[in-house]
Amino acid sequence: MLFSSHLFLFLFLPTVIAGYYLLNPRFRNGFLLGASLVFYAWGTQKFVLMMIASILFNYCMALLIDRFRTGRRRHWLLILAVAGNLSILFVYKYLDFAITNLNLLGLNLPLQHIALPLGISFFTFQAMSYTIDVYRGDAEVQKHPLNIALYVSFFPQLVAGPIVRYTTIADQIRYRNETFSDFSEGVRRFIIGFSKKIILSNNMALVSDAVFADEQRSVLYAWLGILAYAFQIFFDFSGYSDMAIGLGKLFGFHFLENFDYPYISRSVSEFWRRWHMSLGQWFRDYVYFPLGGSRVSSSGRLVFNLFVVWLLTGIWHGASWNFVFWGLMYFLLLTVEKLSGYPGKFTQSWQKQFYRLFTLLCVLVGWVFFRAESMNAALQYLRCMFGLAGNPISCSMVTATLRQYLPFYLGCLLCSTPIFKTLKQHLSAKKPAAGAAVEWLSIPVYGFLLFWAVSYLMIGSHNPFIYFNF
Repeated sequence: MLFSSHLFLFLFLPTVIAGYYLLNPRFRNGFLLGASLVFYAWGTQKFVLMMIASILFNYCMALLIDRFRTGRRRHWLLILAVAGNLSILFVYKYLDFAITNLNLLGLNLPLQHIALPLGISFFTFQAMSYTIDVYRGDAEVQKHPLNIALYVSFFPQLVAGPIVRYTTIADQIRYRNETFSDFSEGVRRFIIGFSKKIILSNNMALVSDAVFADEQRSVLYAWLGILAYAFQIFFDFSGYSDMAIGLGKLFGFHFLENFDYPYISRSVSEFWRRWHMSLGQWFRDYVYFPLGGSRVSSSGRLVFNLFVVWLLTGIWHGASWNFVFWGLMYFLLLTVEKLSGYPGKFTQSWQKQFYRLFTLLCVLVGWVFFRAESMNAALQYLRCMFGLAGNPISCSMVTATLRQYLPFYLGCLLCSTPIFKTLKQHLSAKKPAAGAAVEWLSIPVYGFLLFWAVSYLMIGSHNPFIYFNF
């Protein structure tokens, strides 16, 4: 079930909200768990059993780890828990990729063609973080299985994050206070995310799909295509995160932010502090820091730690050499920044701005590997971008695309920056009365955005979320 669907918007969500607030508070968690299982099972009934098995496995492993407070048993139980989670992920997501590459060595193993459960990388990492935190003593073991089941399967962030640590919402699962202020803020945040997805991301998807499918693309057309994809994936994923955070607030939950205007970053390191922050924090806390992080005795060890993290980050995103190369590309860029100290050593403004443009260029090149169907397709697209494929500088499709989609490009550009947020904060600080007036005037604006986005749904103009594939 998609957030951007008639079924969710007009039936599932109103029913869940009404049922939740009509019920006695002590039954609300059970109701949300049931609604979350229905949400995930809709159209993918067989996978809900796999998710339940994952929940029960981590629940039992955490109980066993908590039982053995010291000794080797506790250590081996953690290894078993991590191996079990990764085994599930490997079978469903990477088995055919491994078989394909083994067959290149001369084997003749049959592909299994196992369907990929929606959001398996997200809820597997989330469940695994709970077990690891219990082992570390960072989280209190939960004796009530329904609480762990709700934590892993809660429908707002089940299939595309943000990845939530149990310690963040443990108290909220047991005791939370739903307020009108949170509810209204949740509605506002959901509308923002919904509009990002339907109005901006989906229109940019039409451009990027057309450009990547055109093998005769000109230089400018290729650049329009990768810019469109950069906007598409940002507003698709950040839009989902906004909707998830907003939906959580409707029921009294507060999730951490997942995006912070990444395209204004001044360095590659900063970009990854602003993009998909929950995933970056997961790898930092459960891989990078345990390896020693940056507090190591040699630069060689630092390089190794970064290599492991970014190899795993690439693999996490997909079973393809494109994603492996994409992860290793960021490993090289971040290693250079860590070892050289740049751009922190720049003193001139023009140097800093030049490196900001270089960072954006690196991100766009990375998105080519992220979007292309294969390494060969990615390399061919890059040749087109830089005029190395014998292609012309421009073509008629450039003019046609700009004539139809220029307003959406401009809207994406503005919404990729904190300009509206900054203006609102500045106005509220200088003239509180004007700031309050803006708050009231924003209500019809959000209403218009919702109406505009829903009108796209009515004509069947919506796409699945990109990160559902992960």
